[in-house]
Amino acid sequence: MQTISTDHPIWERFFTVNPLVIVGSKEEDGRYDLAPKHMAFPMGWKNYFGFVCTPRHGTYQNIKRTGEFSVSYPKPSQVVITSLTATPRCDDDTKPGLAVLPQVPAETIDSVFVEDSYLQLECTLGKIIDGFGENSLITGRVVRAYVDEDSLRSEGKDDNDLIFNEPLLAYLAPGRYSVIKQSQSFPFPKDFKK
Repeated sequence: MQTISTDHPIWERFFTVNPLVIVGSKEEDGRYDLAPKHMAFPMGWKNYFGFVCTPRHGTYQNIKRTGEFSVSYPKPSQVVITSLTATPRCDDDTKPGLAVLPQVPAETIDSVFVEDSYLQLECTLGKIIDGFGENSLITGRVVRAYVDEDSLRSEGKDDNDLIFNEPLLAYLAPGRYSVIKQSQSFPFPKDFKK
């Protein structure tokens, strides 16, 4: 093992596996914003979700103002669409790339999803925790969830076949992605409890 300096951020010195989601929020002028996030995850075993953002971004300010946000989990076939959500804002504070993205409205909150994403979450704001350097943790309660029927786990459906037939998109930080089609059951110890 080699020690690496913590005088600077360490996260670009190696690769880590992360989810890749698109967070939706409503701008002050009534338009919707979509932004990719890879530091995003369930907040425990109950229906809570969180992601890392920065107060410099519209996503943070929109959610702080409206108290809600949506989350889309894109399919591997939607890598380009996901990339377009990272388009920088123009001088007029718009993201032209979003205009060409197929979107569908959320039902219980005022936001949108990326159409055909395999998992969609509607969230109300829980807490915003500032102070991770320039970053913050935004958490929310999942108030409604939708999953593509082909991606839904159920009795009689083999998990290995499900992932093979409906592969998952992973973000390999920094700057790469992968498509996960192969998987194995994790070897939990006997009587393991979460």
